[in-house]
Amino acid sequence: MEIQKPIRVKRVTKTESRFHPKMGSLITNVIRIQKTFLGIPFKTLYKYRETYSGEIKDCKDCELSLLN
Repeated sequence: MEIQKPIRVKRVTKTESRFHPKMGSLITNVIRIQKTFLGIPFKTLYKYRETYSGEIKDCKDCELSLLN
């Protein structure tokens, strides 16, 4: 019999529209590492994105664009 842990760390990938002053607007995959309690996310530990060249960058240097 396996016991479920109430608090887990989960990795979630979503496609978002971002804006950077040098590159303009771009659509990229943003990966979030979140703490969950019974499957409900309550805290984001880290948020990063992968560039076109494969480099990993923090999302703090890109701001969310107002494009819908």
